Amino acid sequence: MCDYSLHNVASRPAQIEDRLVTTKFRKSITRGFAAVGDPNVAVCLLPGTEIAFDENVECEPSFGIGILPNKKIGYRLARFRQMNMDNPVIHHDALEFPDGQVVLLTRLCVGQRATVLQLPAAARPEVRENEATREACEPSLSS
Repeated sequence: MCDYSLHNVASRPAQIEDRLVTTKFRKSITRGFAAVGDPNVAVCLLPGTEIAFDENVECEPSFGIGILPNKKIGYRLARFRQMNMDNPVIHHDALEFPDGQVVLLTRLCVGQRATVLQLPAAARPEVRENEATREACEPSLSS
């Protein structure tokens, strides 16, 4: 949900329509999302969360940081995912773009703004309520 390097940063879960900005957090070695106007609280996304950036996304190059120009991704829409979960000491939080390209959040240029469009189905309260209602209405198999 939030990368291991954000454990010393206050955080909260993302909500639909949250306005986010890519941020370099104090007390941390990484970047992530904060709510616009609240730069000291990391907004944690669940895998499958869909976001839309205000502009095409830009990230730092894999190599030559400070020497090479920023990489322009060419997309505004992305889906949050985690990768390399088998290695606990590397960054996991990433965005996947429509062409399949995956970029770690730590490489995103600071100051880009985005909106949370959709949370994964399992995270939406109305889905949980509907499942609970369906279970209560279904006849028990043990009767």
